[in-house]
Amino acid sequence: MNINSVESTVELTEQSHTRLIFGTAVDEKSSVEQLLLSMYDSVQTSIFVVDVLENGDFCYVGLNPTHERWIGISSQDLRGKKPEDILTPVDAIKVRQRYTDCVRLGKTISYEQCLQFQGVSTWWSTTLTPLRDANSRIYRILGTSSNITPIKQVTPGKEQLLAKVTQRIHDAVDFNVILQQTVEDLRLCLNCDRILIYQMSHDHNGVVIAEATVTPDISLLGKHFPDPCLRYQHQEHRGRCCHQIVTDIYTDGINNCQRDFLNSLQVRAHLVVPILLQQNLWGLLIAQYCHEPHQWQQTEIDLLQQIASQLGIATHQQELQQQIKQLKNQLELHKQEHHTHLQQTKNFQSLVLRVTEKIRDHPEEKLVFAYVTQELTKLLQLESCYIELYSPDCAVVSVVHEYAVTQITYQGLIRQPQELCEIYQPLMQKQPFQSVEIVPGWHPKLLVITQLACPIYDKDGILGNLWVIKPTQQRFEELEIDLVQTLAHECAIAIRQTRLNASKQARIKKLETKERLNQEFLKNLSHELQTPITSISLAAQTLESLFLPNGTLDTEIAPQLLQILHKECGRESRLINDLLTLIHLEVEPEPPTLINIDLQTWLPPVVAAFLDVTSCQGQQLKLDIATNLTPLVTDITELERILTELLNYVCKYTPPGESITVSTQTTAAALQISVSNSGLEISTQDQTRIFEPFYHLSKNDPWKYSGTGLEMALVKKMVRHLGGSIHVESGAGQTTFMIKFPQSTTI
Repeated sequence: MNINSVESTVELTEQSHTRLIFGTAVDEKSSVEQLLLSMYDSVQTSIFVVDVLENGDFCYVGLNPTHERWIGISSQDLRGKKPEDILTPVDAIKVRQRYTDCVRLGKTISYEQCLQFQGVSTWWSTTLTPLRDANSRIYRILGTSSNITPIKQVTPGKEQLLAKVTQRIHDAVDFNVILQQTVEDLRLCLNCDRILIYQMSHDHNGVVIAEATVTPDISLLGKHFPDPCLRYQHQEHRGRCCHQIVTDIYTDGINNCQRDFLNSLQVRAHLVVPILLQQNLWGLLIAQYCHEPHQWQQTEIDLLQQIASQLGIATHQQELQQQIKQLKNQLELHKQEHHTHLQQTKNFQSLVLRVTEKIRDHPEEKLVFAYVTQELTKLLQLESCYIELYSPDCAVVSVVHEYAVTQITYQGLIRQPQELCEIYQPLMQKQPFQSVEIVPGWHPKLLVITQLACPIYDKDGILGNLWVIKPTQQRFEELEIDLVQTLAHECAIAIRQTRLNASKQARIKKLETKERLNQEFLKNLSHELQTPITSISLAAQTLESLFLPNGTLDTEIAPQLLQILHKECGRESRLINDLLTLIHLEVEPEPPTLINIDLQTWLPPVVAAFLDVTSCQGQQLKLDIATNLTPLVTDITELERILTELLNYVCKYTPPGESITVSTQTTAAALQISVSNSGLEISTQDQTRIFEPFYHLSKNDPWKYSGTGLEMALVKKMVRHLGGSIHVESGAGQTTFMIKFPQSTTI
């Protein structure tokens, strides 16, 4: 059935008429309607009119003279009758279905149909046009028909049909076109109701892939159903030249199930021949009469077999063409993949070379990280790329650099690998990790990312990981993984170079600092050695000048000068001894002589020795010893020297009226001896240098020359020699020196 592309619905209104046209009164004075009436009576095209009743039924209104002559029925006799009153039951069903389609679609439709009038079968090409009233209701159908029986009777001969099929196959016409044109030509040649090509499957089912039928409203094209012939009989012939001939499904004694199946398809007579593909059953060629029995002639059977043989050739040719096409597609695909692979490899190698040059020219890891992440993101079309580095103990990993196309997400992120074992366990074992993840949080549509991490490591261990993320579910290919891992190795080189450079610079700076300290030490040492010598020289010169002309000595000044000589000689001796001790502890310290010391009994006499000094200077000296102290295993001589030097130092800098406190306490990890004073704060800068040789807190220190200047340096060296540590804290008008010995030195 064909539907015209232009709607041709005609709207009419009822008026008062004096004669009938299409069953409606027409006014004699209407020139337009008179013209229509004259055309209706004189045109050579068959015209008929059908009323659409309120209940959806149909009845005829009239025919024009041309149609009366063709079908042998007058318009008067036809008026008011239904299709069943003038047609066979089968034809009435066909016609009624056409009228229903026209009303349902509301458009003009065209079709071809074979009908019997007075026992004569006639082919008609018919067009139906719906007419609407003022309420847009389709109340009438206008039909025009042309008799095409002579055309239908001119069918191609069998030889012509075979020649046409053979020529189509030879011309390599499209396989589906060959099938469809063949069934149409074959139906016209046999003048049957339906021709089918049924393609078999492996489960005794199949599908109709080509059809020609006189009743397109009952089409089987594309339908899946069981094998209409071989399911019930002739199973032993599958794959050989078998066929089935059914003249009448009700008289030929076929299987009841098959009869019911064919009856459901409105089949009365049935002819089936196999279509073979290399001696295997590919499908069936089926001819059918739907409304009446048919005595199949041998010529018809032979024709179907010959056509089936040609279709087998066409099927084989189509499979060969498909194989050739597949091979060409595969070859082209392989060429494209090879070209893509080569280009990708070239791009990857170029990136690695550029990164290597970057490391050579700019070894700073930050610059390398920025370049690697940016170039990787562009080359692999990533969403984000970032680098994370482990802490020295690998307990924490931190993102140190990220490059993202849209928004920075991971920069500064800190993770604990032990909490993400499924991710970091393979990475710690120097294996890449890849996963497909759903982006958390609400989004208008589901967001999925694929992430890949490659470890950054060298011979000394794991340094970090290089992460790449793309916004698709497609996993990274092996070549891409190799590229990321190669760049991870380049990052490891950059990290090591940066750290080596930093270590080198630190060593250089340390050497420079040491050299500076040595120069300062020698300068201060020269000054400190020069001062006593100068004092001795001045005392000697003064003593010489005291001799009177008679050779006698001024007894009043001589004792003072001798005291100066003794004092400066002693100072010079202490300076030399402290210097020797400091050098000895620095170069080749001897192991300390360890004994058990009970601080509760040993410490009070040491502190009591400073009572006179503190009393003279107006200071308060306090001692606070914990009661739960364990014995300390250490060198008693060095420990006494440490406390003595600290107390001398604190006494020197504590203003009058302030207090000095010596205390002890113990913890699970260490035993601590503290010496603190009030009235004095040491700046942060001075705290870092207080243990340097010859360093003094203030240039205006009145006690500046009361010591050798090596006391605090000796204290730090001796504490370390005993396995302890010392540091200073100062604030809120108080300064505390704390000496800690680990509990391993106590019993």
